[in-house]
Amino acid sequence: MPRAPAAGVEWGGAVDELTARAALTRVLEPGEEHGGRWLRRFGAEELVRLLRDPDAAGGALTGVGPDRLAGYRRRAAAAEPGRDLAAVAAVGGRFVTPGGPEWPSQLDDLGDARPVGLWLRGPHDLRTWALRSVALVGARACTPYGAHMATTLAAGLAERGWVVVSGAAYGIDAAVHRGVLAAEGATAAVLACGVDTSYPRGHDGLLRRIATQGLVVGELPPGSHPTPSRFVLRNRVIAALTRGTVVVEAAYRSGSLVTARAAQRLGRHTMGVPGPATSGLSAGVHELIRGGAVLVTDAAEVAEQVGAMGELAPGRRGPVVARDLLHPAAARVLEALPAGRPAGVRELALGAGTSTDEVIGRLYELHSLGFVERQGDDWRLTTPADDAAGQSAGPRRGGP
Repeated sequence: MPRAPAAGVEWGGAVDELTARAALTRVLEPGEEHGGRWLRRFGAEELVRLLRDPDAAGGALTGVGPDRLAGYRRRAAAAEPGRDLAAVAAVGGRFVTPGGPEWPSQLDDLGDARPVGLWLRGPHDLRTWALRSVALVGARACTPYGAHMATTLAAGLAERGWVVVSGAAYGIDAAVHRGVLAAEGATAAVLACGVDTSYPRGHDGLLRRIATQGLVVGELPPGSHPTPSRFVLRNRVIAALTRGTVVVEAAYRSGSLVTARAAQRLGRHTMGVPGPATSGLSAGVHELIRGGAVLVTDAAEVAEQVGAMGELAPGRRGPVVARDLLHPAAARVLEALPAGRPAGVRELALGAGTSTDEVIGRLYELHSLGFVERQGDDWRLTTPADDAAGQSAGPRRGGP
């Protein structure tokens, strides 16, 4: 996967694709489609050159007024991608770009509104995790019922081997992430700010925990702060990244409905958890269900919906790559799994010689690739009877 260059990277001469796209995250706001059209037409390196050299641009950068274009030029002149790449590396992060090995190809469904790139924190592979992911979102000012449903759904999906994605906000989002972490599952938080910025501040500890056990994802460079428009635009990434979106509680004007409607436009599954008919915080969910979203009440019903969707998953079931092509850390965890019986995370951490957080992340990667499955709090190897397709996808445990 693309990694940040050293802190001393120069900026001003020729740049590569990754550095150019890192710079453009300082220039373009998330979801700006005219910027996406420029990228499609010129490529990142040429677009940076056009923005930094007014004489070279001529009339090439069309679709915006002169004042806005002048603003982009000022941002491009002030951008320091080397500093941003070094800053994200300092917190254990990285920057990934379209076409790279860690880029989830389903984000390309956003067309010209596709992210320029993604800033990540966390040790796990975003592309692999996104193969079996579902979004759970809802109101910030949630009720105890909503928080209970969010926690229960999140934990249940984690126990079924699903990566659960949310936005790390107060209320439903926080309940989702905590439910997954308590179940020793895999969760990703998609932020409307820099991945090194704790927002809301009260979630500093939660975000640190997610960055250790899961993934923190954002379009904006380090140090960036959220705005109302960035929250709205962030939701399209949550919708595109996952196989389906579940709304737990939402009023009529909730931002969670933006995520659900984006999922509908993208052809993803859209689901809603019903609440009391008299609750204003369930009114938006009920309207969503009336408009065609599927009513769900537990994790099994969610898994039934998203599990049938094949557009984002590999064309065959079972391992996507042969066992000998696994990441070395994932291979060690797979080796630590005993044949014929399930094993707990702590036993596997001891056997693999690594931390429980590392084991949890690798188990979810292995689950996405068909090597293992979760059984309560434990994990076991997928048997040939359970996963016949895996026999032809690559060597299995004990094979030659």
